[in-house]
Amino acid sequence: MTHFSNGMAADRITGRTWVKASASDALHDCVELARLGENEIAVRNSRFPQGPALVFTRSEIAAFVEGAAKGEFDGMTV
Repeated sequence: MTHFSNGMAADRITGRTWVKASASDALHDCVELARLGENEIAVRNSRFPQGPALVFTRSEIAAFVEGAAKGEFDGMTV
């Protein structure tokens, strides 16, 4: 079983598919997600794909997506 740690270099996460939102702009300013297993998802900055990956559980991602859909983070965007 492969172990993924929070903050590891995202380019060390191999054998996974990184997915970017279709709303990304031409400069690729977006975040990308990769499923790591049954219960973990990695997030990385698409502009720095070799940079650190943050690893979250499915329930953490679900809570974030629900909050975003409800507009809870609207005041944080530029």
